[in-house]
Amino acid sequence: MTDAIRIRARVKDGLTDARVLLVHPMESGLRRDAAGQAIAAHYITAVEMCVGSRLVFSAAFGRSVSRDPLLHVRFRGAQPGDRLRVRWIDNLGASLSDETIIEAA
Repeated sequence: MTDAIRIRARVKDGLTDARVLLVHPMESGLRRDAAGQAIAAHYITAVEMCVGSRLVFSAAFGRSVSRDPLLHVRFRGAQPGDRLRVRWIDNLGASLSDETIIEAA
C-alpha cells in the first residue's frame, strides 16, 4: 500500500474548496482472496481537517467506504496562505497526516 494524502485547497470570496484523496485499501473484512482466505479488515475510521487549530471537518468512516476515498469539503473562514492539515486513523491504529497551503482561486 502506498500511504498518501493528496490535498488541493483554494479559497474564493471567503469560501474554501478542499479536495482530498485518501489513498487507502479500505478492506471491509468480508472479501476473500483467490485462495479462499478471508482478507482482514483494514479501513479508515476517522478523518479530521484543521486550519490552524480550528477543526473545519471531521467524519467517522466504516467498512462500507470505498477504496481511496475522495472528499470534497467547503468551509468558510480560511485565507490564502493558511495551512490545511488532514489526518486519518484506521482500525489497525495506523494514522497519516499531511498539509497544504491554501491558495487563492
